[in-house]
Amino acid sequence: MSPTYSPVSADWPCQVRTPGNRDWERTAARWLRDLLPARYAGYSPLTRHPVLLARHAQLQIQHEIRAVRVALQTSRAELPTLGVPEPTIENAIQMYAVELEQLGRLARGVRLVTEALLAAGSARDGGPVRGGARQAALTPRAAAPGVPRSR
Repeated sequence: MSPTYSPVSADWPCQVRTPGNRDWERTAARWLRDLLPARYAGYSPLTRHPVLLARHAQLQIQHEIRAVRVALQTSRAELPTLGVPEPTIENAIQMYAVELEQLGRLARGVRLVTEALLAAGSARDGGPVRGGARQAALTPRAAAPGVPRSR
């Protein structure tokens, strides 16, 4: 009996059915597409290849994390020069902190969905699930600093 992939984790997105359930890959693709800007919906390589879609979603979220970190780190220095009142600056800082937490959860969810898609593809191909070169080629090289990797 071959080992099966089990993504059961608090970080698994509730919008995505777990592997083994009917249409789970379709729900994964829909969720991943929703994470990207709408203009990407028309690109057939992304819509036809869920693993490519997952990789792009990982990259997109990493860039969003970087942007929110920059906004958070520069708010106190730059927003007063733009005439933004202090209470609004404090609200913006709180908003960025909440967004950073949410993006971290999304990044962990995308990572789990990507791993499950890779496992499903390998199982369909009849080969063992491997983490080596195939995983390295599909995982962005540098994870966003401060976003813990799920285990």
